[in-house]
Amino acid sequence: MEYKRLEQSLIDIVKEEQAKLGYRKEDVRLYYPLSTLNHFFDTEDTVEEMAERLTHLPEDMKARLGEIAVTHKKDRFCFHIPEQGSEYVHEHTTENEFIKELIELVREHGCTKKKILELFGQYSENTITEEMNNGEFDFYVRFPEGSEDRYYYCFKDEGCHIIYHRFLPEDYADFEF
Repeated sequence: MEYKRLEQSLIDIVKEEQAKLGYRKEDVRLYYPLSTLNHFFDTEDTVEEMAERLTHLPEDMKARLGEIAVTHKKDRFCFHIPEQGSEYVHEHTTENEFIKELIELVREHGCTKKKILELFGQYSENTITEEMNNGEFDFYVRFPEGSEDRYYYCFKDEGCHIIYHRFLPEDYADFEF
């Protein structure tokens, strides 16, 4: 069970990548800071302890995503997911329609905060929106507690288009925005 949050995050990011770029049976490399991995496992591991922990990925996870190679430089860990993993996500998980629609929306010229909020509203009447004045982002939107989608979607209007990043709640809290 303790590796489930890690596996779900890997799958979510591969899904997002496939929604952005299209599906290709290819290797994928995903990077996580130590702090995020500690959130997944509810630990305070050192880099060495986490590296050791990640040498023991569960067999059922490897059966789905392949022989994931994990390396690190300092406190940044790289998960090299083989072609089998991207193929598994494409063939055995449901497409995330919300992410697909969000990506299509922010690709459009003329994307606005109003349009983003309308899209979120199509998926939940109770979204939470907050203005952010930190120089990094202008506002975030998230779904209510208990929703399947736990991410904080942080948006920045760069003048000619809007960009977004999504963060797990624990990672968002670490930023102390």
